[in-house]
Amino acid sequence: MVPAKPGRAADDGSAVVDFVLLMVVVVPLVLGVIQLGLVLHIRNTLTAAASEGARYAATIDRSPVEGEARTREMIRGALAARYASDVSSSVTTVEGVAGVVVQVHAEVPALGLFGPSVEIDVTGHAVEETLP
Repeated sequence: MVPAKPGRAADDGSAVVDFVLLMVVVVPLVLGVIQLGLVLHIRNTLTAAASEGARYAATIDRSPVEGEARTREMIRGALAARYASDVSSSVTTVEGVAGVVVQVHAEVPALGLFGPSVEIDVTGHAVEETLP
């Protein structure tokens, strides 16, 4: 058996304590960054779907209801169907130009897959096409 060096006995087991103290800070930080990424991914996907639905509804042979259906279809394809439950569309006028607005309202869990929700409201706009 090798005799312990003087001064080393006080450091025995300190790596475990350092690891635990570091993990108490690092694990919540990493989980928070992952959750933020999830919420931003959902928001960006909903925004893209609403914009695509508005552009689809703004074509000459389409109606706002078809834009809603297109938005729901895109959300269901990229995310879960629960995010596509509250989609609405309407015809609007911006500075004298006719357009279509598609709005999506969704609730995203803020803590993992469960827990309190963060409400997200996104809109997509498009100018209606007209015949020349």
